[in-house]
Amino acid sequence: MIVVIGIVVVLVGLAVWSGALSWFGRLPGDIRIERESTRVYIPLVSMLLISIVLSLLMYLLNRFR
Repeated sequence: MIVVIGIVVVLVGLAVWSGALSWFGRLPGDIRIERESTRVYIPLVSMLLISIVLSLLMYLLNRFR
């Protein structure tokens, strides 16, 4: 199980590094405030999307177990 999680983390890292997930973090509900000396970023919709995907994945893993 740890090896599978490691492989998934590496694959997601490669996708982020290559730019395949460049849309993530720029969804319509994410709050981004940029001033001259301050940057504030609150990824509300992005974290909600991650939560839904992980909850669905955990449900499916428990269902087929």
